Amino acid sequence: MKKEFSILLIFLFMSNFVGAQTINSLTSKEIKQGWILLFDGKTTNGWTTGSDQPVLVGWEVKDGCITTVKDGKGGDFVTVNEYKDFDLSVDYNITPGCNSGIKYFYSKYEKGGNLGMEYQILDDKLAEDNKKDNHLCGSFYDCLPPNAAEKKVNQPGEWNTIRIVAKGKNVEHWLNGKKILEFTRGSKNYTDAVATSKFNKTTPTFGMVEKGRILLQEHGGVVSFRNIKIKLL
Repeated sequence: MKKEFSILLIFLFMSNFVGAQTINSLTSKEIKQGWILLFDGKTTNGWTTGSDQPVLVGWEVKDGCITTVKDGKGGDFVTVNEYKDFDLSVDYNITPGCNSGIKYFYSKYEKGGNLGMEYQILDDKLAEDNKKDNHLCGSFYDCLPPNAAEKKVNQPGEWNTIRIVAKGKNVEHWLNGKKILEFTRGSKNYTDAVATSKFNKTTPTFGMVEKGRILLQEHGGVVSFRNIKIKLL
């Protein structure tokens, strides 16, 4: 009986060990589902700066994370590849008062320069830019606010998980397993929001490009990212 019990304990231990997932890796299930790692936890392969220069200053890869250097002024961190329909998942951790973001459909506009739609990352309590609902964490920055009733954000120093799902013109913002915003690009609600934003003079209409890069924003604060993965839809 004792021998059987010991074997059972060993089996349970090994099952938990095999099922555990290390950071910046994909499970066999995720691989079958089509997920792709965008950050290997060791290098900046597959990424560049907003001006297409090597990522050398302002960011550091350490302890399996890509982290902004305080006051490093390194600029933004952008994927080499462009994406159209996708499910993007990213873990982030900020210091108190930090302002950052993840931009998607980042591309060069005929009028307006290099722009992307931003999933705002913010310390809602201590950051300076916390006066507008559509500037708070989880918002489509300067356009649409998140659902405050659904939003559960962990405090600075703790990890949060973002998902951005873009399929056709439909976009969803998720935070820690909860959908906190959904909108349709080109709808009246969308165009009205863009019309009152700082992006109201772009050509084409802001956010209406078909594809673009993924961007991690350097905005002066210290933010770490890990487990950056994407699935094409």
